[in-house]
Amino acid sequence: MSALPALKTRGRVSPARACALRVVRRVFEEDAYADRAFAAEAAGLEARDRGLAMALSYGTVQRRGTLDYVAAAVLDRPLRQLDAAVLAVLRLGLFELLYLAGPAEHATVNEGVELTKRVRPHAAGLVNAVLRRAAREGPELLARLTDATPEAAALQHSVPVWLASRWWRELGGETARELLRAVNDPAESALRVNSLAATPAKVAAALPVPSRPAAGLPEGLVLDGPFDVQASELWRAGAIQPQSRASMLVSRILAPRVGQRVLDLCAAPGGKTTHLAALMENRGRIVAVERHPGRAAALERTIARMRASCVRVEVGDAAAGRADGPFDGVLVDPPCSGLGTLRSRPDLRWRARPEAIGELASLQAGILATGAAALAPRGTLVYSVCTISRAEGREVVERFLNGHPDFSVEGGLLDGLDMLGVRSGPGVQLLPYRDATDGFFIARLRRR
Repeated sequence: MSALPALKTRGRVSPARACALRVVRRVFEEDAYADRAFAAEAAGLEARDRGLAMALSYGTVQRRGTLDYVAAAVLDRPLRQLDAAVLAVLRLGLFELLYLAGPAEHATVNEGVELTKRVRPHAAGLVNAVLRRAAREGPELLARLTDATPEAAALQHSVPVWLASRWWRELGGETARELLRAVNDPAESALRVNSLAATPAKVAAALPVPSRPAAGLPEGLVLDGPFDVQASELWRAGAIQPQSRASMLVSRILAPRVGQRVLDLCAAPGGKTTHLAALMENRGRIVAVERHPGRAAALERTIARMRASCVRVEVGDAAAGRADGPFDGVLVDPPCSGLGTLRSRPDLRWRARPEAIGELASLQAGILATGAAALAPRGTLVYSVCTISRAEGREVVERFLNGHPDFSVEGGLLDGLDMLGVRSGPGVQLLPYRDATDGFFIARLRRR
């Protein structure tokens, strides 16, 4: 529950802007996750207001670094001297003025002032002056920015310098620039149709927004408009699961068959788990391992909603050895830095730590070894992480292969599916700017 006081409703403030301010304040004042804060604050908003509120709140969080650069240039005092609520209003107004086409300048400024009156009335004059000056000078300040170097690109595209430098080093300057230019774009809106409960045609016909089939994924639909998934009857009936096309590819690459035994390590929140069950026509056995009891309980609820009765949830450490093998297929989807999901998780760039990548790689290697030990001869092992980090992707798999001569990279990676992405050592790396989906690394291995 938020500790922030509710905004009063007097004056001319749109529901979308009021919601966006609450989300931004919760992220930067309470260290809340943006997606969770938005889900709570946007409940009950009309579709149009919901779409604008998401664009405003997510965009403001993503662009914090660049917005603070502009704010510092037009303010007569250091940013650290501003009250946190006032800074939140300024960031929100600056984002709308500089990055959102459409709203009239006077409307943005006026609503910024009204919002300020409701949180810090004494600062309304300051917000009015700063937003008006930024409307005049901000575009030129942004035009001066370049992405010629990692440091410059970090400021222009609003990411930590360490992240821009890492992508520069691992991907090369040209690819890093393309990737950074795309990380602030809206995330794809995709659904997986649960074949245990519905068909894509019926779901598409029932959706209130236009959709199109996801290439190479018979169960996938890409939406062309905002849609509150969890408020829909389709979701409650278990007919749909919000899931990116990259995430859907993972279960397709494992390609489980009817009647098999499958081990899913680090299974929550359950999108891939229930996809595996659907591909198996709910016939066989899936053991889904999740360490955290709360996440395991949420996984149980997802499994029940998606009618995946062939799944058994086990609360336990995914890196611990197992005595219930062998399994025909094993999915290793361990915790990772998540750097391939910056579009849908706007606050993640400010939470991620460069030193954590090495720690995660060690954990990932341990879980991969556990999964391999539980695999039957000629079984299939898929390793997947939703990140763009060589240390967590190709290097983990390369070290594993060096220490496990009985495993090899599977040649026919997709069984005829049209794979996005490019080879990256022993797997494929999806890149959001090129593939229009999350940045996953996926490798499929076979035990000889």
